[in-house]
Amino acid sequence: MEVVPVPAFTDNYIWLVRDEVSGETAVVDPGDAAPALAEAERRGWRVTQVWNTHHHWDHSGGNLAMKKATGCTVSGPAAENIPGRDVALSEGSGLRIGDHAGRVIEIPGHTIGHIALVFDEDRLAFVGDTLFAMGCGRLFEGTPQQMRRSLQRLTELPDDVALYCGHEYTLANARFAAHAEPENRAIADRLAEVDALRAAGKITLPTSVAQERATNPFVRVSNWQEFARLRTEKDNFRS
Repeated sequence: MEVVPVPAFTDNYIWLVRDEVSGETAVVDPGDAAPALAEAERRGWRVTQVWNTHHHWDHSGGNLAMKKATGCTVSGPAAENIPGRDVALSEGSGLRIGDHAGRVIEIPGHTIGHIALVFDEDRLAFVGDTLFAMGCGRLFEGTPQQMRRSLQRLTELPDDVALYCGHEYTLANARFAAHAEPENRAIADRLAEVDALRAAGKITLPTSVAQERATNPFVRVSNWQEFARLRTEKDNFRS
């Protein structure tokens, strides 16, 4: 399985997921169809599926155009209004591209019906806007209790699982993490690494479960009350 980032809007990433054997390509969270279609065409890849993690327009706004252009099947969370959805996904649902099998876990918080797509054998997961590298999504619809549990579920995956999230927020998150845990050497080292990557115009994703356990303050809290305090602090943080 090959995963390719496609930048969109100001800081979004759309992910192209290709099965080399069958030649199938899935597009994860196409807020804008144009860059995803252009990259797939440039590579000669055949788009057969769209996978959505949640309903926000910058993740699903391109669904109908993708469907019109390619005839692809659209899969997304059952609990949300997903444009053009053919397949409703909920906890325990399966999805497949070629011989690669994935499963769905529900991770509410950012939105009520948010899901993650986990490919256990391939050691990767698409987590949308629930977990970011060194951070997490804002609580637009869910509660702190829900979001903390969702982050726990994601970081209970094996250490080497790669996590593909929806935005390039890592530098801002790293600066807040250094503020939240000033004595954490792993955070300081990662901030320097991320700063250098962004200065060179390079992507900082995917992250990994192990990295998030070590450097994400929202993952490292001990209870939901501490999470809620930290999330409010981050909402008002100016680096």
